[in-house]
Amino acid sequence: MKKLLGPIKPFAPLFILVIVAVIGNVYATLSLPNLLSQVIDVGIANQDNAYVLSTGLKMLALSVFAGACTMLNGFASSRISAGVGKNLRSQVFRKAETFSLTEFDHFGTSSLITRTTNDITQVQNFIMILTRMFFTAPIMALGGIFMAYSKSPQLSKVIFIAIPFLVILVISIARYAMPISQKMQEKLDRVNMVLREKLTGVRVIRAFNTEKYEEKRFTKANQDLTDTAIKMNRAMSYLMPTQMLILNIVTVLIVWTGAVQVSYGNIMVGDIMAVVQYVMQIMMSLTMVSLMFIMVPRALTSVNRIFEVLETQPVISDKPDCVQEGKERGSIEFRDVSFSYPNADTPALSHISFCAKKGEVTAIIGGTGSGKSTLVHLIPRFYDVTHGQVLVDGVDVRDYQQKALRAKIGFVPQKSNLFFGTIAENIRYGKENATEEEVEKAARIAQALDFISEKEEKFDSPIAQGGTNVSGGQKQRLSIARAIVRKPEIYIFDDSFSALDFKTDYALRKALREETGDATVLLIAQRVSTIVDADQIIVLNGGEVAGIGTHKELLENCDVYREIVYSQFSAEEVSR
Repeated sequence: MKKLLGPIKPFAPLFILVIVAVIGNVYATLSLPNLLSQVIDVGIANQDNAYVLSTGLKMLALSVFAGACTMLNGFASSRISAGVGKNLRSQVFRKAETFSLTEFDHFGTSSLITRTTNDITQVQNFIMILTRMFFTAPIMALGGIFMAYSKSPQLSKVIFIAIPFLVILVISIARYAMPISQKMQEKLDRVNMVLREKLTGVRVIRAFNTEKYEEKRFTKANQDLTDTAIKMNRAMSYLMPTQMLILNIVTVLIVWTGAVQVSYGNIMVGDIMAVVQYVMQIMMSLTMVSLMFIMVPRALTSVNRIFEVLETQPVISDKPDCVQEGKERGSIEFRDVSFSYPNADTPALSHISFCAKKGEVTAIIGGTGSGKSTLVHLIPRFYDVTHGQVLVDGVDVRDYQQKALRAKIGFVPQKSNLFFGTIAENIRYGKENATEEEVEKAARIAQALDFISEKEEKFDSPIAQGGTNVSGGQKQRLSIARAIVRKPEIYIFDDSFSALDFKTDYALRKALREETGDATVLLIAQRVSTIVDADQIIVLNGGEVAGIGTHKELLENCDVYREIVYSQFSAEEVSR
């Protein structure tokens, strides 16, 4: 739990308030049985109504004071637990923003969501119980033992006999429950993963009629979590009845022993009542402590999972002497670049070398799995090369500040991703302070203005989460507009025209050529017609360069490119 000290430090004054409230509550609670014994032994025994009334008023005042302390403790505890939860969520979110794709692949999306939500909730609940019960319970138990002993050493011996049985009970249940509680978060991760796949892949699931299969997957994951939770609840279910049994046995023994002592005149009836009250307070305090022991393993598991994220050092980070600008503008160069994914058997790219110049369109084509997307992911440093160099403006991308490097790039990914909001907000995602004229111009160049104009609210039309209320082609055009509005030095289009018809494809490329005349354009495509006019075409095959040149040069010199062309066009069309 030492790891929590950092997020808890800002709330040190509230902890002092909690301790003051706890001390006040314990003082008032422990004073009440003593006053009750005085009422019975002095006031009622002597029929002194004035004494009974005055002592009763003191008891009432102490009860009100104890209630006020409890409310103060609850207020401070709520502020502490909610504040720590807020700080942890912010820290995890900010840390996740620094992760490279390697860290995201390592943790997994579902696990990161669970760590940010359920794990932090577990920590919040633990801190709430810690501040409300754990501080109170030991002081109450020790104070109760002291007060009971001061009232009657003989009756207190029964308490000392019962305490070892309670300690053995708590330790036994805690040892059984700890491994189970540690597994619960892993089972919850699995449920979240299956549920997320079900929700995000609902179209594929329905298209292939695999609802029953997905139901079985979810049922299995859900049943595993349920069985684990039942084991935990079963272990805890033994705690309260056993403690109540011990409490009742202790109470009977105290009353029986006390009755014998009263008959001998060694003790007063009020003292018996007071000792019974102290015993109940001691037992309830030990119950609270035992509940804490049950919660500790799960809270510790959650803390470790949260701090596993916070303590992870990103594979990709800025150097202390990182630069923000290069000597040139808009140039990209690959020097003998090789790259392998973590734990991969073979490299995804091998010895790639080429140069993309400012004002030129460099196209990349190749078969599925040839490494096209991997290649462009190395430019904005989504991954770092395992060998060689990637240079932007004459500077190795590893020497750039990441923010400065990515500010130079307008990136349109292979899978278009829109965010919840309006069309204008999604386009402005590329440039937050873009004017209405800039947004409209970007939409016009991306050939998106036609379908936007047909909508009733135009640029203020809503976009659902993930862009599910627009077609694939419309999503691609809005993603392209988002990159255009940024006016970057480098444009990267990762197969961003695949959902467009030939007419829109041609119009978009023509408008782009006029807009990006002084920028560097990297264009990944599957259709030859999209890249035929490129200044330079790079053909990839199995992660290696199979050829570099213009369309005409590659037709003559590159077998791989020729196969791709003839797979899409007839010989007559190629010659024409």
